[in-house]
Amino acid sequence: MSGKHFAIPALVLVLAACGTTHENSGQGATTSAAACKGEGDKYTIGVSQANVGEPYRKQMDDDIRKAAAGVPQFTVNFADAQQDNAKQVADVENFLTQRIDLLIISPNEATPLTAVVKKAYDKGIPVLVLDRKVDGDAYTQWIGADNVDIGRQAGQYLADKILPQGGKIAEIRGLAGSTPAKERQDGFAKGIEGRGIDIVTTVDGDWLREKGQQQADAIFKAHPDIQAVYAQNDPMAEGAYLAAKAAGLDQKVKFLGIDGLPIPSGGIKAVEAGRLAATFVYPTGGREAVESAKSILIGCAKPPKTRMLPTQLVTQANAAEVYAKANS
Repeated sequence: MSGKHFAIPALVLVLAACGTTHENSGQGATTSAAACKGEGDKYTIGVSQANVGEPYRKQMDDDIRKAAAGVPQFTVNFADAQQDNAKQVADVENFLTQRIDLLIISPNEATPLTAVVKKAYDKGIPVLVLDRKVDGDAYTQWIGADNVDIGRQAGQYLADKILPQGGKIAEIRGLAGSTPAKERQDGFAKGIEGRGIDIVTTVDGDWLREKGQQQADAIFKAHPDIQAVYAQNDPMAEGAYLAAKAAGLDQKVKFLGIDGLPIPSGGIKAVEAGRLAATFVYPTGGREAVESAKSILIGCAKPPKTRMLPTQLVTQANAAEVYAKANS
């Protein structure tokens, strides 16, 4: 998706006269005059990240930072929750104390973060939720890709290309309380339905490479006959590959991941090198979040409730091309 330039309505100067108080009776700030003061003002954005231990989340922050650098009106402050729900709640509360103009959050888990996100939204602060979701609809916009569909595509690819005759596999999920973990699991189950694929074990890898490797090591000891591993992100898939290599199974077992980061240590290069059979590009949404923030705060626009991002299957046949295009 290409960047967009948002027109500034002539009413901006009139709206600016309405003041800067954030309270607006719990309606959020999608149409709030208080949220939009036009291109002549300055805005502080708080970014609450679930953790930066995952390469995907670090890349999300980097994409936000890079995009925001092109908007001189924006100052962006980042907080790392370190996979701790209580810390993330405190991070958001701290941003509210700082009287930020807009909140960008990628929740560690949905339910524990719902109340504080609603608190920000009810104060009239626009809230952009990236990738992982919260419960309910007390936010301005959710930005992400269709995790159920990605999981379904992963299941279909495994059934069609890796184990067309059926077989035994293991599944490594992400963090149990995060919405992508459930959605990618549900979609995958649909993708392999009726195809003779037996998921002999499902474990949680918490989205982390080290945890994925530890879990896979135990899996291969208990089930040395499995033929493939579906990991819900590339770092866990890479961890599983390392465990298989240590067990002498790396030439026998195939590995499937999700994320497809276009960086040297990312999933696209892992596919190109043959460690992973395939991955699916899951955009970070960082650039799109800044676009939406600009449209809300400077353009006085009301964004759609959902901004769905495209995904793409990456195999050895197109990995080099996808990587080059992403970095062009």
